[in-house]
Amino acid sequence: MTLPHEEHRKLAERKLAFALFTVSSSRYKAKTRGEPVDDISMKVAVEVIERRGHGVVHGEIIDDDIEMIREKLLEMLRREDVDVVIFIGGTGLARSDVTIEAVRPFFEKEAEGFGELFRMLSYQRVGTAAALTRATAGVASGKAILCLPGSPDAVRLALEEFIDELPHMVYLARRG
Repeated sequence: MTLPHEEHRKLAERKLAFALFTVSSSRYKAKTRGEPVDDISMKVAVEVIERRGHGVVHGEIIDDDIEMIREKLLEMLRREDVDVVIFIGGTGLARSDVTIEAVRPFFEKEAEGFGELFRMLSYQRVGTAAALTRATAGVASGKAILCLPGSPDAVRLALEEFIDELPHMVYLARRG
């Protein structure tokens, strides 16, 4: 007997197109001044995504600014060549961490279990500090949206553990 989630996985696309945004005021300001910016978290994300057979169609550093984050999200939601949008950074508890506030209102459905699972896995590595992230995921306009902490280790953990579920998530987001 095939379970529903197994059937959905069979029907899901095998190769997804990702749009990645690093949300960081310091990196954004350095970039706008023309300074070189070494975005290790973005590199980690690209490496994991491509190793798993998917592609990155957009990557950008943006400011910790609600309006800019929303503008970029809306732009990606309108693109037909994007299946998954990932925001890296701005998920903590500092006043400047506004990614969740910017993105959550656009979710048609939120996948609360993603954040719960991520925090559980993080706890196994970093202890109680895992409770300080507000990492989350959801769907909108037939796309999966993930909001991840900015550390390279958090990006690697989230993507390595969850990337194989993203085709299923996108499939569900596109169902009537």
